Order: sequence, then structure tokens, then C-alpha cells
Amino acid sequence: MGAAMRRIQAGNALSAFGIGFTVPFLYLYVAQVRGLGSMAATSAFVAFALGALLALPFTGRVIDRRGPVPVVVGASVAASAGALALGLSTGVAPILLSALALGAGQAVMQPALATMIVSCSTPTSRTRAFALQFFMQNLGLGIGGLLGGQIVDESRPASFTLLFTVEAVMFLVLAGIILSVKLPHAPVISEALRKDAAPRGGGWARLVRHKAMVQFCVLGFVLFFACYGQFESGLAAFGTEAAGITPATLGFALAANTGAIVVAQFAVLKLVEKRRRSRVIALVGVIWTVAWVVAGFSGLGHGGTAVAATAFVTTYALFGIGEAMLSPTLAPLVADLAPEGSVGQYNSAFALVKQMALALGPLGVPVGAGLPMLYVATFALVSLGIVGLALRLGRQLTPAQDNPSLLRSAPVASGQPRTVEPVAA
Repeated sequence: MGAAMRRIQAGNALSAFGIGFTVPFLYLYVAQVRGLGSMAATSAFVAFALGALLALPFTGRVIDRRGPVPVVVGASVAASAGALALGLSTGVAPILLSALALGAGQAVMQPALATMIVSCSTPTSRTRAFALQFFMQNLGLGIGGLLGGQIVDESRPASFTLLFTVEAVMFLVLAGIILSVKLPHAPVISEALRKDAAPRGGGWARLVRHKAMVQFCVLGFVLFFACYGQFESGLAAFGTEAAGITPATLGFALAANTGAIVVAQFAVLKLVEKRRRSRVIALVGVIWTVAWVVAGFSGLGHGGTAVAATAFVTTYALFGIGEAMLSPTLAPLVADLAPEGSVGQYNSAFALVKQMALALGPLGVPVGAGLPMLYVATFALVSLGIVGLALRLGRQLTPAQDNPSLLRSAPVASGQPRTVEPVAA
């Protein structure tokens, strides 16, 4: 790992550490500490998502034209200002505006950081680089959440202001680290990575005519909606209403999810990095189908509260294993599908797909709470659909796109672009 990659990963981890201080407590802060009620707290989450959805459509072209470094720095400053303002706000309007800025800043920095990782890696090293990024993000979030829980005090609003101040400072630290990064020339990808060459043109028009990328975005939407979009919404509602899960058990389930990712990340990396990406995603669909079946068992009421709690926690752990398999698979594939000069656009488009899926995730809440078995059956079928979509995508990819271990990277001379060549037979 070169110096540039080490700095990118360190900055990413520190920003996640700062985010972890506030994410678990945003609802409590707005609804109870500031005394604005549940509707205002829900509106803050909506504003956060809206900021991301408004900013991402314009992010990709800026990254490709100006480079990812100024985009990360600008997004970090905006997120820092939003976090600090959120910690100082006492009224609904200032909180919503602060959440809008924070959401936009956090969303924009992710595709820019991903583009930086692509610039510092080759197709064969990219899988491990993105796995490390995901591992460091979850580790930072987990540690930040644990420390934030020790600081926070509902009776002292100043303790929440401290949490948001820490988050704001970590975003500025990220900006400072990224400013010190010297990116190599963007890698030149060999024709082994191309199959259905993206149509001529630029921006969104080029992307929507790229059949493989469109299919990948559809698959990504289903993945994010069926898993990430349900964690803190529909699945939580199902657990509390149908399975009788206590808030403490729900918190333990979320911890099990993070723990599974941290423990399994590098173990599953050995399984993933030499196998076809489409088959890995299909296997995730199978694992998540099992997870939803286990969730359904927790809601049947057989075996008592302890059995239901164990099944529910197991569901979140199984989702974590699937996430660990996806982290070194999805982001590198976006980069390998992107035409030269459009990596930022493709990363931003995929980030937008994720945000849309997360924004629609709460639609599962009324079904999870009111029709729990229908909810579980529906998402079990959706997870099976992931298997079919992944295998179909595999038919659109070259062997090298589907399995980058078939390639080897040529040595990089100082100041020269990378090249990627097929492994000799």
C-alpha cells in the first residue's frame, strides 16, 4: 500500500469515527433534547437524505473535470459546517438546514473518495483496497458510537453539542489529510476490461446507454433496498412489533451486524477476490434469503423470548456477512465498468442509487409492523431475485470484469500511468 492510499484510508477512518459519535443519537437529540418532537426528528432524517439526493447528480462531472481532491475537501468543509450548526441549533428550521448541508457533504465525499482509491489501485489490488475501506469505516463508526454513548447525557444539551463538534473536527481532519495526498495518474485500463464499450458522449446520457452499468444499478438498488434500507426501519419495526424484541436487543443486533463485518471482512476477502463477482453477489442473495427466513422464525413466537432474540440477532449477523462480501465487490466493479475519464460520474451514479434505496427503505415500516409475515416473505423473495439479477449481470461482463484475478498489473514507472494486462496462459 502506497503513501497516498494509506492517507486516504486513514482520513476515511477518522471521518467515520466522527460520524459514529452522532449517528445513533440524532433522533434523540432532535426529538427529546431539543424538545421538538418525533415529527421534527423524522424531518431531519428526510432533510439529510434530501441533501444527498440533490447533490449527487452533479457530483460526478465535477469529480471528472476538477479531480476528486477538491471535491472531498469542499464536501468535508460543508459537512463540518452542517455538523457544527446542527449541534448549536435549537429550532426546527436551523436543524433542517444543518441536516441538509451535512447530508449533502457526507454523500458527495463518498464517490470522490472512491475515485481516489481507484486512482491509487489497479484492478487486481482494488478489491482489497475497498475491503479495507469498508472495514475501517465500520471500525470507526463502532468506536465512535461507543465513545459517544459514554459522553452523551440527555439532561445536558451541551454533551450533544460536544458530539457534533467532534464530528465537525473530524471532517476538517479528513480535508487536511486529503490535501496532502498526491494522486498518481489515473490508471489506463486494458481492453480486457471492456465488453460493451460505453456509448460515445458524456455525463448521464452516456451512462444510461451503457447496458451493463444500467443492469448493475438496478441490482444495486435491490441490494441496498433489501438490506441497508431495512436495518433501522422495516426490520426494526418487524422485530419490535412481531417478534417482541426489546430496544436493548435491537441495539445488540446492530452491534452483531457491525461485529460480523469487522470479524469476517478479511476472512471472506480470501473467498471473494479470486472468484467471479457475479457469483459472489448471487451468493449474498442466498445468504440474505436465509437471513429473512431466520427473521420470520423470530416472529412466529416458537421457543420463547430468548429464541426469538437469538434468531433476530442472527439475522443481523447474516446481513453483516453479506455486506462484508459486497464491499470488495461492488465498488471495484463500478470502476471497471466506467469508461476512461468517467470514473467519478459512475461512482456518483451508484452512490445516488444507494441513497434512493435508503430513502425508500422506510416504506417497509407499516408492512413490517402491521403485516409481519408478508413483509418477511416479500423480502425473502426479493433476496432470491438478487440471485437472478446477479447471474444475468455476469453475462454482460468480460471475464476480467467479472474476475479481476485473471489480470496482473504491470510495474508502474515513476510518473507513468498504470497499465493492466491479461495473465499469460
